[in-house]
Amino acid sequence: MQLRDLSDLTAVVTGASSGIGAAAARALVAEGMNVVLSARSVDKLEALAEELGERASVMAADVADRDQVARLFAFAGERHGGLDLLFNNAGVGYAAPFVESDPSDWQRTFEANVYGVFNCTHEAIPLLRGRSGAMISSVASVAGRRGVENLAVYSASKFAVVGFHDALRKELGNEGIRVSLIEPGAVYTNWGYGFAEGELKQRRDELHALSAEDIARLLVFGFAQPANVNLQEMWVMPTRQLQP
Repeated sequence: MQLRDLSDLTAVVTGASSGIGAAAARALVAEGMNVVLSARSVDKLEALAEELGERASVMAADVADRDQVARLFAFAGERHGGLDLLFNNAGVGYAAPFVESDPSDWQRTFEANVYGVFNCTHEAIPLLRGRSGAMISSVASVAGRRGVENLAVYSASKFAVVGFHDALRKELGNEGIRVSLIEPGAVYTNWGYGFAEGELKQRRDELHALSAEDIARLLVFGFAQPANVNLQEMWVMPTRQLQP
């Protein structure tokens, strides 16, 4: 299958220190792209950059912090002269019955999952303008379509991401900027806290869960489509997962 050549294009990947973000960075560099790796963990980012070589660079940032995000995108613009792909991957999630949940966790979830997407997207748009095939791609969740018990706050944050992208797509489409969502089900990552020990692994094992590399392949597949093709939403679940 012949897809678009991605050589020498530039991406910013948030949450790049592990899981889906690290897998995405590896996949994009394998396509010949330049990738700015960002997350809060400098040591993990630097180790990944060393693995990936000269096409990878590091700018640590907490996506919930607007000043740090501004520095991240200023770095990307100065180093590469613009941006072709923003991959909003950073996020958090925790499990608890809502009545037992802690308001500090509500805030932390929305700061990372919603305001983090807002902050990064706001800074990225000026760098994406005028670049053929430019794309904003974000990780949402099947829990952003169907509420999941004990994940009420997380589900609410992902519903917000879905709505934001639906509106943003309509704002940016005439400029040629594509806006796309990847909405995974069960994936083997270090996502999630508040679960009983071993609970997530058992569930993932039972479902033959997706790997981080599966999501990375979807990202590359969507981004490598011709510039006039926008895979607006990609729902993906393990075959054995019949509901969120």
